[in-house]
Amino acid sequence: MRVGRDRMEPAADKTESGDRGAVEQRADAVEGCPPVVPRSEWGARPPRLSESMQVPAALAVIHHTAMPPGHTHPACCVQLRNIQRLHMDERGWNDIGYNFLIGPDGTVYEGRGWGVEGAHTRMFNNKALGIALMGCFTDSAPSLEALSSARRLLHCGVSLGYLLPAFTLKGHRDLGSTQCPGDKLHSSIRQWASYRP
Repeated sequence: MRVGRDRMEPAADKTESGDRGAVEQRADAVEGCPPVVPRSEWGARPPRLSESMQVPAALAVIHHTAMPPGHTHPACCVQLRNIQRLHMDERGWNDIGYNFLIGPDGTVYEGRGWGVEGAHTRMFNNKALGIALMGCFTDSAPSLEALSSARRLLHCGVSLGYLLPAFTLKGHRDLGSTQCPGDKLHSSIRQWASYRP
């Protein structure tokens, strides 16, 4: 098992894990920011390595997990641990790949969190925020609650200074050879003002 950088992208400086709690508390205090379920609540393992990304980021990338989402909070927590296990144990990444994940009821879960380099979009990990909606959206549409939370989270990123006000939004497929985030989710985000093909 390799310990060190994620295989997908080189990055910048290490992030102090103690800073995460302060950032999440600040996010909760900003008007319009959705509440975020911290890593400790869903049972996340500690990352092997945590590195800072370039902020404010000019890019946000939307993904789907392409896995069953779980329709209750406990089921989502189980699925988050499964995703983290897949990313760390099978793919050899340092942590769960996304900065945030969103359940079907609109609950936002902390992945790597604000300002931390992800492992979600090759060549863009150190300069893009990665948000994954939990589920597979090839044939079925994401819930309005999940879409609303994604938009609020993007707004929050701007308010907190982690995203540029004129950031560009893309789906994962816009930046690589993949079907992610699924046809239905991709169709939804194409309607958002910040989306650019």
